[in-house]
Amino acid sequence: MITLGNFIALSGIIFTVGLIGVMTSRTVLKVLLSLELLLAASNLSFVAFSKFNGDYAGQLIVFFVILVAAAEVAIGLAIIVVMYKRLSTIQADELKEMKW
Repeated sequence: MITLGNFIALSGIIFTVGLIGVMTSRTVLKVLLSLELLLAASNLSFVAFSKFNGDYAGQLIVFFVILVAAAEVAIGLAIIVVMYKRLSTIQADELKEMKW
């Protein structure tokens, strides 16, 4: 039988991998992928709590988190395209050179 603790442990592992990815990645694309892991871990914990409490509020929150994640991907990829056009690289260290 899978318990709530198993889901929370898996969510914690996924969140930790995403957090390490955000802190250690040098390319903007890897940072965005790591942010998606962070959102997936939070979604997993919301759904797990929702299932074990018998309430659908967590699943409703997950729906809105998925909407925010889709917007984040669209804006993030637009930033990557502009960054590549101007700097010919997608390294996060090069963001200091972009000015208005």
